Amino acid sequence: MIINHPLLGPRDISEFVYLGDASLLKRPSWDGNKSEEKFYEYLYLRDNVAGIHKELWFHQYGDRSWLIVTRNTISHEITKVELATDISKKLAKSNE
Repeated sequence: MIINHPLLGPRDISEFVYLGDASLLKRPSWDGNKSEEKFYEYLYLRDNVAGIHKELWFHQYGDRSWLIVTRNTISHEITKVELATDISKKLAKSNE
């Protein structure tokens, strides 16, 4: 599989490490309402998606960037690759 890195261009998947569901970027507030329940769900409950899924990938043998890869888990087709820093900045602005 080839990941088209937004800064470096096409790279073989062997340069990357899969680190899970991209929803991990949406960490619940520790002092919010029902925070214990929300952290339990955040840490232990995961969807096993068959189809389009956003995933976190780390470019371990490259520039050490974090990417969000939108991939079809059935066909392995990658439809979008974004820098995770760009996404986390958008999330931070939406939480203000």
